[in-house]
Amino acid sequence: MTKSKVFMSVLVYTESEQGAFKKTALEVASYAKAVADQLGTTVTAITINVDDASALGNYGVDKILNVSNAQLQSFSANGYAEAIKQAAEKEASKVIVVSSSADSKYLAPLLAVGLNAGYASNVIEAPASTSPFTVKRTAFTNKAFEISQINTDVKIIGVSNNSFGLIENSRNASAEEFSPSISDSGVKVEAVDKATDKVTIADAEIVVSAGRGLKGPENWGMVEELADVLGAATACSKPVSDLGWRPHSEHVGQTGKPVASNLYIAIGISGAIQHLAGINASKVKVVINTDAEAPFFKAADYGVVGDAFEVVPQLIDKLKAFKAQQ
Repeated sequence: MTKSKVFMSVLVYTESEQGAFKKTALEVASYAKAVADQLGTTVTAITINVDDASALGNYGVDKILNVSNAQLQSFSANGYAEAIKQAAEKEASKVIVVSSSADSKYLAPLLAVGLNAGYASNVIEAPASTSPFTVKRTAFTNKAFEISQINTDVKIIGVSNNSFGLIENSRNASAEEFSPSISDSGVKVEAVDKATDKVTIADAEIVVSAGRGLKGPENWGMVEELADVLGAATACSKPVSDLGWRPHSEHVGQTGKPVASNLYIAIGISGAIQHLAGINASKVKVVINTDAEAPFFKAADYGVVGDAFEVVPQLIDKLKAFKAQQ
C-alpha cells in the first residue's frame, strides 16, 4: 500500500506597512487557504512588526507567527527572506505563498535559493493540480497565460495582485511570538518619507492616471478630485514624471510601477507600448483622449473621444450626484 504524501501547514507571508496589513496580505491569506484545502492541511501566517494580526483569522489562517524585530522595521529583502525561511523551516512548510508586490518579487528569489525551492510569480488561480503541482500565471507582460509545473520539494507561489480576491473564512487563529535570527545586512535606513493620506497604487482597486494631455502640473487638480470621488490612487505616465509634473512614485508602466487594479482610467495618455505593458493586468481600462487614433483605444474596454478639460469635470459632477443618492 502506497502512502500519500503529507503536506505540513501552508506558510503565507502577509505584507504590512507602518504596522497595518496591506490589502494584498488578506488576498494571499485567502489564496493560501484555498491551497491548504486542496492539500488537506492548515495555514500558518508570518507577520513582521504588525500591531494587530487578528484580522488574518477571518481569511482562513489557523496560526500566526508574529515577528517583532527592530532590525526589520524598514524593508530589507535579505532580512525578510531570512525570517520567512526560518519560519518555513520551523513549520516544515513545503508550500509558501507571497504576493507579487515589488518587495515580494525582490525577496522571493532569495527565499527560493535559501530553501532550494521552485518559484512561480504572477500566479492568478489556485493550483489546477497538486500532483504534479501546476499553476496558471501571466506571461509576456500579461498578454498571455502560462501553465507552470513546480517539481521541487518546496514551492513558492507569488500571487498576482487583485487576481484571486478576498475570501472570508473565519477561523480561531492561534498566535505566538517568533524570533528569527537575523544577521546585520550592512544597510542602514536613515529616513523614510511616505504619503499617509492617499491610496497607494499597489493596494488600489481603482487608479486614475494622466499624461501630457493635461498640458501642465497646474491642471492636476481635476485628476486628484476624480480620484478622491472614486477612492482611487493617482498615477501618471513616464513623460509626466520625467518632466517633474508628478513624483516618480506615481509613474506606472513597464518601467515604473505595475498596475493590476479593477479599474484603470487613463486621461490624456496616448498609450505607448511600455505604458500599456505595465497596466495590462487591470481588469477594466477606460481612456479619455482627444485623439481617436491613440493606441490606448485599441487596448481599452471603454473610450471617450473628447477634451479631458470638458469630460472629466462632467464625470466628477455625475459621480458626486450619484453618490449623494446612495
